[in-house]
Amino acid sequence: MSLTVAACKGGADVIELSGSTMGTSYSVTALDHDRIVDKAALRQAIENSLLKVNAQMSNWDASSEVSRFNAHASTQPMTVSKDLARVVSAAKDVHLASDGQFDITLGPVIEAWGFGAKGGRRHDAPAADKLAAAVTAAGQSHGLEVSGTQLRKSRPDTEIYLPSIGKGYGIDQMAHAVKGFGLNDFMVEIGGDLYVSGHNADGLDWQIGIESPDARNRQAYQVASASNLGMATSGDYRNYFEQDGVRYSHIIDAKTGRPITHRTASVTVLAENAMLADAWATALLVHGTERGLEIANQRDLAVLFIDRHADAGEKGFVTTSSNTFAALQA
Repeated sequence: MSLTVAACKGGADVIELSGSTMGTSYSVTALDHDRIVDKAALRQAIENSLLKVNAQMSNWDASSEVSRFNAHASTQPMTVSKDLARVVSAAKDVHLASDGQFDITLGPVIEAWGFGAKGGRRHDAPAADKLAAAVTAAGQSHGLEVSGTQLRKSRPDTEIYLPSIGKGYGIDQMAHAVKGFGLNDFMVEIGGDLYVSGHNADGLDWQIGIESPDARNRQAYQVASASNLGMATSGDYRNYFEQDGVRYSHIIDAKTGRPITHRTASVTVLAENAMLADAWATALLVHGTERGLEIANQRDLAVLFIDRHADAGEKGFVTTSSNTFAALQA
């Protein structure tokens, strides 16, 4: 972890904070216009917010709240924290609005393909009977209910898997911690997904690079302008394996239980918070550009799709913006 403070145009201090969380890195950039923030206290507040989210929602921590719920092999309701209930409720909303393609009960299917929290990384496709059993065990629409702070499984073996929404929620909790110190111009980020508030050091909207969907070439493909929004990108180009010339991504189609096969390589979403941006980026990547764009425009979602070029001989990409994304960048 590193913490630095640098002078900034207009008399403010730029606070920069970074560290590790959720198997990746986080960073904070904030403008302290009054130069009164206790930097050590801010760092501690950020760390505490992340520790709390991990203790509630990490599938990699056997003692976390979500792991305890998964181990609760019963159809009797279980009382959970307001935070976990809020995330599950939001996941349910996105599930219903995305034709069921955002599904936090896909854990058994994700594990079957070797992309989950339990290890067992695969280099080949799972056997048909194992995959069929995993698909049967999943299904958010019939397997999980949320009412207030009560979660209930319809099947005792139902499990919930939160990386595709929990990281975004963690970013929002970081933002809440930063705002608690009276800071209004800042960016908080985990693993490339983020929330931006106010303006940057130049007094402009934050300028965020959207990564090129090429694992061999990490550079910005396009720059997005944002203020008071969460932003998340979901891509199929880093976490995958190949077998007999076929590429298997960690992005799973909830209806088939198999990795996506379309040409959409990444989806970036701007939303009112990072939690929703995180969830929608995954859901719309599963759909791909054609259906994803229909949903985005129907629901006024700000989305940028990046597709591999239709000509297999080309190395470039093509972009498609939803109406709301295009309006925000105008």
